Amino acid sequence: MVTTSTLRGAILSTLLSSVPLTAAASSSPPSPNTLDSDLTVIVNNDLQGPSSPSANASVLLLSNSLAFSQASQSCSFLGESLYSPELISTSSIKSNLDYLIYRSRRSSSLGTTTLWIAPSPKNPSVPRVIDLSPSGRISVSEVRSGKGQAAEYPVLCTQTAPFSSNQAQDKSEKWQVGVEGVNGNEKVIGFRDRLSFRFLGLRYARKPERFTYSTLYRGDGGKGKQKEVSGLEYGSQCVQGGGGAGQSEDCLFLNVWTPYLPAAGHGGKKGKGKDGDEKKRKDLRPVAVWIHGGAFTSGTSSDSTFDGGNMASRGDVVVVAINYRLSTLGFLALADGKTNGNYGLGDQVTALQWVRENIAKFGGDPDHVTIFGQSAGAGSVRALLASPKTKGLFKGAIPLSNLGGINYGTTYSRYYTIAEETAVVGNAILAATNCTDVACLRQVPAEKLTSGTVARYLVVDGTYLVSPELDLSRTAGPSGIDLMMGITHDDGAPFISYPSTTNQTAYLLSQGFSPSLASPSLFPIPPNPNGTLALFNSSSRLATDSMFRCIDQATVQAGLANNRFSRVFYYEFDRTYQTGGWPNLDVCEPPKTASHPFGDPSKPYLRCHSGELYYVFGNLARQGLPVRDEKDLPFEQFVLDSFASFIRTGDPNPEKGFLRARGFENTWREVQRGEWVASSRRAGVKLKVLDWPSRLENGWREVQQCEWIGLGADYYL
Repeated sequence: MVTTSTLRGAILSTLLSSVPLTAAASSSPPSPNTLDSDLTVIVNNDLQGPSSPSANASVLLLSNSLAFSQASQSCSFLGESLYSPELISTSSIKSNLDYLIYRSRRSSSLGTTTLWIAPSPKNPSVPRVIDLSPSGRISVSEVRSGKGQAAEYPVLCTQTAPFSSNQAQDKSEKWQVGVEGVNGNEKVIGFRDRLSFRFLGLRYARKPERFTYSTLYRGDGGKGKQKEVSGLEYGSQCVQGGGGAGQSEDCLFLNVWTPYLPAAGHGGKKGKGKDGDEKKRKDLRPVAVWIHGGAFTSGTSSDSTFDGGNMASRGDVVVVAINYRLSTLGFLALADGKTNGNYGLGDQVTALQWVRENIAKFGGDPDHVTIFGQSAGAGSVRALLASPKTKGLFKGAIPLSNLGGINYGTTYSRYYTIAEETAVVGNAILAATNCTDVACLRQVPAEKLTSGTVARYLVVDGTYLVSPELDLSRTAGPSGIDLMMGITHDDGAPFISYPSTTNQTAYLLSQGFSPSLASPSLFPIPPNPNGTLALFNSSSRLATDSMFRCIDQATVQAGLANNRFSRVFYYEFDRTYQTGGWPNLDVCEPPKTASHPFGDPSKPYLRCHSGELYYVFGNLARQGLPVRDEKDLPFEQFVLDSFASFIRTGDPNPEKGFLRARGFENTWREVQRGEWVASSRRAGVKLKVLDWPSRLENGWREVQQCEWIGLGADYYL
């Protein structure tokens, strides 16, 4: 009996015998250029991680045509072997192969659907190919003699890099890979896991002098030997309240997750000239740039909640997550004529400029960038939409749970003047540090500037922001931006404290709300023997409407009426999975039952702030979190697929051919139930309720409540 280990040994011994010792022993990790080919990780990613039935159904594609001797060597240089159907059946990777056919129709750079694979163990000296038919038929044949053996084809390698997780990432040399020409003359060394190529802690700006604007990092500018730079570890977090290890003022780093790495000029064999450039451009993946939240005072791009590997893999996009300066170090403005604030916002613009210059090296299309962020990240997206400094840097925007309106939310959508910020926090910061000017503040320990009274406000500085709010008027003209935005059903709940009294007037005053806003008919206190819970539920509705729902609905209404956005898709999450640590409210978790020990989402609970993030990034399994019912996994798949589709096309309805080719059955069935229709002046408002199943509603929610608060849909009109 021939065992799997015997087959693997026979195949590997045949391949490795032909590897030149100098190449195999090279101390520098391989790159697409040294391999003379583009690299693509293709995996049937159902978001279940190592426990997935398709966990081993992953392949590496070298898409440039190579001779067979080069093919076998290239796989070996990557620590892999040529794909063998004797070890992994073609049926188990059929969706991967179907997707190759689908992509080959959209981009002709592959050129053929005949690929080199491993020789049969019975005839180890005879090359074999796999042929992929557009009809879905897969055939394997030997190439015995003549022109066939001299042919050049793309290559299919195994992909055995381990899954990474929050607890462990295998960055050993075997899995490392380089990208050349970054920042002018740097070779960045990242690594591959089962799902994607990962490049961590990449510098996009040098450490700026405190209270000055960052400038784009372009390497050392040398034209000599290419410098190797590590992309194996996350960069330092920006200094923030609470202190802790790993924080620094030298923190302007970003992370890149990508399924595709191109070779320069397609290895010198394809891609030259105008036609070749067009083929290469079509191979580049759309880019999503993530801006973390945290009230402009905390957060980091290395937060595992939004690890980009699953989105890059399943969505076939390049994901970038950025750091930016926080708190007083990022947002202090003083009425001194020179400390103009918005340093953290300026960092975001610098990061987008870095993406513009470098992301093609990582397989991303610099002309097809979508910015997205949640909470303060959504406020950042809104500010970047308003900024004159971002023209041409992105074409799509997704603000998730943007704050605005009244109370705490106001300043995320309406910006102080510098004089106003100076009065609100600037003078207090000077007093607390015994300083009279910014020169003194530059000498104060960073930790002291990020605790106590801090600056966290966007301001009208005249450069990065030139108006007190996003201009949604008709005179501003079309932005050319596709917009997708929305909230969670009870977004505002964590922004009020749980009551210790049933006295509504006293409680609302303690939370900064006028009791007159709590109209008994519009915000009734539900009947409940637990009086404090009933009051909290009613007040959470008021908080959500006044700080999230109403201002975001008004934003879309004005954007539609004044033709400010190309396409608009609005949503509301009616199913959430609360992130750990914050807000740590029992009411944000579905109740646990004997049949649902992790919570039953079919029972009442509040869909709180940040509860959409695990779904958007597809990271429940990566976080080690259980699915609570039979709907959590298909819903997670559908949400990621919808957001990734918007990133790819500006439309959250995934292409049907894409879904069929990838075998994404749950999302396919959900899309078949009804598409997500864009809101428009002609069609009216369309609100997508994100639940399982999802549904489309006509018109806004809480219309009367928003009008009562003074934030009706016509607020910006």
